[in-house]
Amino acid sequence: QHQQGAGMAARFGANRGASRAARAVAASAGAIRGGVFAPGSARPKHLDGSLPGDVGFDPLNLGADPEALKWYVQAELVHARFAMAATAGILIPGLLTKAGVLDVPAWYEAGEKAQEGSFATFGTLLVTQIILMGFAETRRWMDIKSPGSMGQRGSFSPGEGFEGAFGGTDAVGYPGGIFDPLGLAKSADLAEMKTREIANGRLAMMAMLGFYAQAAATGTDPITNWADHISSPWANNVCTNSVAVPWI
Repeated sequence: QHQQGAGMAARFGANRGASRAARAVAASAGAIRGGVFAPGSARPKHLDGSLPGDVGFDPLNLGADPEALKWYVQAELVHARFAMAATAGILIPGLLTKAGVLDVPAWYEAGEKAQEGSFATFGTLLVTQIILMGFAETRRWMDIKSPGSMGQRGSFSPGEGFEGAFGGTDAVGYPGGIFDPLGLAKSADLAEMKTREIANGRLAMMAMLGFYAQAAATGTDPITNWADHISSPWANNVCTNSVAVPWI
């Protein structure tokens, strides 16, 4: 009986160990696949964690349609990249101007200042941008619908198409070639880099919303707001701004 009890205890211990190991593997897999955006939240069926930065956040169920999800993924990616470039373009010149290295206007005045010495009128530049961006965005949409099609002969561009001339890949959203001068697409941790990119892009998009709100509420740029707050944090903050908190 003693031997039988010892055997049962050993098997019970082994089963508990295996169970713990299985839970650890499952938790690790969940972490790799992105987990969920809030503890205890349910992951939508159409978000299985395979997309970069997928944490199961879709409260409006916008991605339930597979075709729509393809577009939303690419739309978020391109807006994230624009936001990261814009954030750097606002903060870095602002810091250098504050340090006396540069002398450039705040981001919300830059367009007006540039227009003063421009060779073309605002209307001409606007229409030109609409045409060029419309051309690029139309091709991007067509490439989403049919990956690689815009690099083929007859795709409304010279030779094998602009995309083919760039020497990239047909991976939608990650063209490589001249758009990857450091060759990062060949890295073994490319999936992790994609997740980092979209995470930083989402942060940049939120930062841009903050920049818009700052300009409307204070009439200054984020570097000036930050410097004012550091100089007198109890006097210069969101609670003392009549636009941000109108009832104070």
